[in-house]
Amino acid sequence: MLRRKFLASLGAIGASCAALPAFALNESSASNLITRLVTDINKVIASGKSERSMYGDFERIFQRYSDTSYIAAYAMGVDARRASSAQKRAFSDAFQGYIAKKYGSRFREFIGGRLEVTGVKKVKKWYEVSCVAYLRGQSPFEVTFHVSNRSGKDLFFNMFIEGVNLLLTERTEIGAIIDRNGGDIDKMIADLRAMT
Repeated sequence: MLRRKFLASLGAIGASCAALPAFALNESSASNLITRLVTDINKVIASGKSERSMYGDFERIFQRYSDTSYIAAYAMGVDARRASSAQKRAFSDAFQGYIAKKYGSRFREFIGGRLEVTGVKKVKKWYEVSCVAYLRGQSPFEVTFHVSNRSGKDLFFNMFIEGVNLLLTERTEIGAIIDRNGGDIDKMIADLRAMT
């Protein structure tokens, strides 16, 4: 669980990948994106700020590095079909804050850890960036980022931590919140905002 919480944290923040210049996505740019993502996260962890102050930094990193529209739409799942445009925008905004706090709150526990890129390969229309995570007192473990430029920018849109799929995890979480609110999308959005 410790490993998963750590990389789910990186993933979620990572889940909104950093925009790169409008060049074709390739192995080098996909690897560089994840390297910059991890570097930015580590800077925040090492900043010495309060956790509350870190949340805003993590949310900005999330916005910079991930395909937020895709991640939010995926997390909402089939319920997105009945959501209005205004509800989708409100959900996307609330989801960013929710993700930043949910995963950002775990980061202080992992000061001193690091993530190293070990390989990149093309998979269909995206690139898979393989990494090894090193945490103090833990055995190294693998994490994989998926990077694409479907939005016109090179962005991180998913990650796997020892086989655990971030997108599917968040879809399950959001689905549970919707069910808890009797299918009411506005109440689900309100719940997300209350969690930030």
